[in-house]
This record gives sequence, structure tokens and C-alpha cells, in this order.
Amino acid sequence: MRIWMISEHADPLETLAGADAGGQNVHVGALATALGRRGHEVTVFTRWADRASPTRQEADGYTVERLEAGPVTRLEKDALLPHMAQLGDALRERMVAERPDLVHAHYWMSGMAGLHALVDTDVPLVQTFHALGSVKRREQGAADTSPDTRVALERRLCREVHHVIATCRDEVGELTRLGTPTGRCSVVPCGVDPELFRPRPSPRPDGRLRLLDLGRLVPRKGVDDVIRAVASVPAAELVVAGGPSAAALDTDPEVRRLRALADELGVARRVRFTGAVPHDEVPALIGDCDAVVIAPWYEPFGIVPLEAMASGRPIVGTAVGGLLDTVVPEVGRLVPPRDPAALADTLLELADPELRIRCGRAGRARVLEHYTWDRVAAATEDVYRAVATAPTAQEALR
Repeated sequence: MRIWMISEHADPLETLAGADAGGQNVHVGALATALGRRGHEVTVFTRWADRASPTRQEADGYTVERLEAGPVTRLEKDALLPHMAQLGDALRERMVAERPDLVHAHYWMSGMAGLHALVDTDVPLVQTFHALGSVKRREQGAADTSPDTRVALERRLCREVHHVIATCRDEVGELTRLGTPTGRCSVVPCGVDPELFRPRPSPRPDGRLRLLDLGRLVPRKGVDDVIRAVASVPAAELVVAGGPSAAALDTDPEVRRLRALADELGVARRVRFTGAVPHDEVPALIGDCDAVVIAPWYEPFGIVPLEAMASGRPIVGTAVGGLLDTVVPEVGRLVPPRDPAALADTLLELADPELRIRCGRAGRARVLEHYTWDRVAAATEDVYRAVATAPTAQEALR
């Protein structure tokens, strides 16, 4: 199949740094690569945000094309909606020379560009949201910076796209409430590369518990709750990876807030911030820790738990979103969100090295059984073929 993906803000070839770069970048690139291995011709379309970046770039088994949509400069994700019609126009113009068999939109604004591009065509549109505005608004309240129309437009997408791919079971209920018709939603999880993320020997026998919190540095990720928990675990030290570059740590507002909290709790010497880490350096970072801990308020899926599991490290997380599917008791522990005391109790439990070893082995086995990108690509391909081979667009909608 000739597959087009739209990933308007998440360029799969971009270095993971800043508040708007994260799991979606990884997901889109890895899925495109795996589909390419299965014989499909995949092009990922993203917004051109840096004149130093080429407008067309070959990647590992797929192509990235960067299209003009608004000014060629980096904009915050929440400022991109007014430019989606221009992105849709550019896609529609591309279709004159090369027509795809199917378009897969990643994130809600990509879906809006897709609807604009495909109007009055019979090319099917598949949608993966990656995050839902309805959840963000409920969890963040007034702190939610999404456009006011986001939830209404997500409802429109749920009604009008040919199929929605949810990344976890928890998301399905939310999509149903948004109006996704019965039978037009499938669950296909995110994946991980088990060759890149492999078990490594335990880093230290000295009784210290080195923890890693890896992800974007935004309040909803709950890094402050992890720091509070570490304050109650005397043998623990915490590495916080993500956010701005190492050179910009001292001026970043979120880093300054978290450092002030660590200082207030008397654990500043046990909490270290690395700044943004290239994705190819993440395996070594995980391998140098005893356990991975993340405590988001909500999480659409969460690729970091899979990376920890593939690396043979136990995962401690909050019982939200995709973590409810991936982190079963054999591979780690889940606690309620925004509960540092429960998090501390769980970290104390993981001071047992034998438990960490058992969880690590079980996590690796679970990844190989369920979460390799080849398995994810095969499941995604099944959705594509069911949608693309429906006799008519209306048949696909039923």
C-alpha cells in the first residue's frame, strides 16, 4: 500500500527536546519503519519548522516531507491550528501527482488537515489521537492551553474519519463518549525496539537505588511527586532526563521549580537533571539505573514503560491510561496519581534486588510477546486493509 502519515508537529527525525517533542515522534518514525519493512511505501508529512531542515529527507524505510503551513519557524503546538488548512491544501496539491491508498493522521490537528485534504475523495482517513483534549481539559482545568475548539473538533473527527486507532483500552471509553460509532475503533498499542533496548547487567551492588524519570518536563508528568517520594527513600537517588538542553537547564522555569522543591526537601544532592537526551542514548541511560519511575497525572499510552521493560528494568508508574495495559504486577507496580506517599512505599519495596530482577525478566518477556514494532505494524496493517478494501467509503463507516 501507498500510505501517507500526517504528523503536523511531531517530526519523526527531530531531536527529542522541548515540551512538544516526545512519544509521538518516536511512534510515528518506528511505525513507518516497521511498515516499510512489510513492503509498504510510507511518506510522513510534517510541518516545515526550520529552514535548516530539508523539505524532503529519506529515513529508515520511509520518507519525510516537510510542507509549508504557516511561518517556517518553530511554533508552540497549541498555536498550529490556524495553519492546518494550509497543510491540507499542500497535501491535496500533492495528490495530483501521487494518490495514496490510505492516510493515517497522528494527533487531532493532523486529522483536521487530513479532512481538509481528502474532501470529495474516496481516500480513507485513519486517526490516532495520541492525546485527547477532553482528558487534558478535565485533568488540567484552567492550565490547559489547547484551543477552545479542540474538543468539538475531536468530536467531529470521531464522527467523520473512517476508523480510529486507540493506543489503549482506557482511551476507547473516552472515544465512545466523544461519539466514535461502534465498530469504528480498534486498539493497537505503541511499541518498542527490543534490539535497541536490551537488558544490561545491574549497575551497582552497593545497595543504592538509582531511579530514572524520563520524559518531557511539564507539570502533568508528575516529576515533583517523584522528588517528594525520593525524599522518603534514603537510599534512593534520582536522575531526571528530558526537557531543555543541558545548557538551558538553569534558565528553564520547570527545572528551576523542581530544583527548588528538591532543595526544600533536602534531597538536592540526590536529584540530578540531565536535560534532553538523544533517543539513541536512552538505552544506556536506562541500563545505568535500577528502576524507571514515572508519575503522570494522565498518560495516553506511555512509551517509556515499554523501553524500561525491554531493558529488563522494573517500572513504577501511576495507574492511568496506557500504563493500565502495559504495567502488570509481574513487571512493576502502579500507584494512584498525585500520591507521593504510595510512590515512596513502592520504591522501598523495589529496594529488594531479587524483586527487581524478577520484574525485569518478566517485563522483557512481555515486550517480546506483545509490544515489538513488527507486531504493532502487523496489527496496524490489519486495520488499514479492512478500511482500504471496504467496497465504498460508506461501507467502511459502518
